[in-house]
Amino acid sequence: MKVEILSTIFYFLIIIGILALVHEFGHFITARLTGMRAEVFAIGFGPRLFGYNKINKFTFGKLKDEIELGQNTDYRICAFPIGGFVKISGMIDESMDKSTVSSVPQPWEYRSKPIWKRTIVITAGVLMNFLLGFLIFYAINILKGKDIIDTTTIGYVEKNSLSEAAGLKEKDRIISINKETISNWQDINQAFINYYGEDINFRINRNGKDTLLFLPSQSFATVSDPMNFGLKPDSTLIVIRDVLSGKPAEASGIKPLDLLIKVNGETIKNQNYLSELIRSNAGKVCIFEYERDGIRHTTDIKVGEDSLIGIVYGETYLGNIKNIKYGILSAVPETIGDMYRFIALTLESLYKIIKGDIPFRKAVGGPVKIAQFSAKSAEGGFFPFMQFLAWLSITLAIFNILPFPALDGGHFIVLMYEAVFRKPIPNKVQITIQYIGMIFLLAFMLFVIYNDIITSIK
Repeated sequence: MKVEILSTIFYFLIIIGILALVHEFGHFITARLTGMRAEVFAIGFGPRLFGYNKINKFTFGKLKDEIELGQNTDYRICAFPIGGFVKISGMIDESMDKSTVSSVPQPWEYRSKPIWKRTIVITAGVLMNFLLGFLIFYAINILKGKDIIDTTTIGYVEKNSLSEAAGLKEKDRIISINKETISNWQDINQAFINYYGEDINFRINRNGKDTLLFLPSQSFATVSDPMNFGLKPDSTLIVIRDVLSGKPAEASGIKPLDLLIKVNGETIKNQNYLSELIRSNAGKVCIFEYERDGIRHTTDIKVGEDSLIGIVYGETYLGNIKNIKYGILSAVPETIGDMYRFIALTLESLYKIIKGDIPFRKAVGGPVKIAQFSAKSAEGGFFPFMQFLAWLSITLAIFNILPFPALDGGHFIVLMYEAVFRKPIPNKVQITIQYIGMIFLLAFMLFVIYNDIITSIK
């Protein structure tokens, strides 16, 4: 358990570190290129742990207040590694430095530069996040391509899910969704995404006969997890990824890459169901049936009182998979399409959250959820981890460009006001707006962290 927690924290810090570095580098490099001074380039928030600048070299702890860095930048790591920031001279930002208001503007300061230069600096972080997402998708399309699960036949329907609410059953073959022809499993996933929160009509083949099913939009508000459609393709099995030393499973004979078939006589096709089954048998002996090299084996494992047996597992698909790879040129339009679909999905989801079609509490996720998904994606290997990084980078870009104080989008709106009305918003008003924005942003972050914790406990 401790290993899992440390692993989750490690991958979370890697993800957040990369995203913060890329985003803040966009602000930093454009500030320097447009003649502004960047006083601080920080990964994390809060007290300075250590850092480097040309005046003091490498130092630990807080810099002395009387030190004047001039054109130099203090590159630092701060105590709370959730994000990062660049302090640009003469800019009213989340640092709330009131000296900007009282001092005379200097040529190297943000406030002294024309609007077009300030706009470049403000939007650079978002553009860098979009660029990172594009480059990762582009590299994956060339190096790995896309794996298409070549089936539309259902292998498992989770209980209390949207799919169960629709009446879908194991071995059903989906023909169309809202009159759109379904050719593979990716088409099913995309259709669910496209029609999320709406009425959905299914045409399926069940026992050789075509049948119509209907999922009303109201179902999205009644199921326990509306973000999970609860479908798995046929030929989906549980694969053992690791067996932890010192745990009950170590002496059972189960090894990594074994396929788990049954527990206590029940066929297992879903890792969530397996987790619940193990948890409900804490302190009891369970019979595990697994397969290795085509041969079935049976073993007894006593579940610990902590509901753990010491195996790391995941789902694997053993059916027909088509791999489509792209060349250096053909990967460009495909990557643009990937970006467009993900951005459109994110914006549509945001719109549906605002409308109330998607429950806000169940849709938002904070650091805890990001940490969990970071670790889970890393378990899948290098490419799933990088794909998650790309998704998160694009999501961060979209979130940051929202017209809200304390975000890049808020700063952009301030610049647009100045461009339209030919005069800047008074400094004191800007500081007040930043204070209000920071309070709301902090409250939002506390809410999503609390929501993450409650969801994890449940």
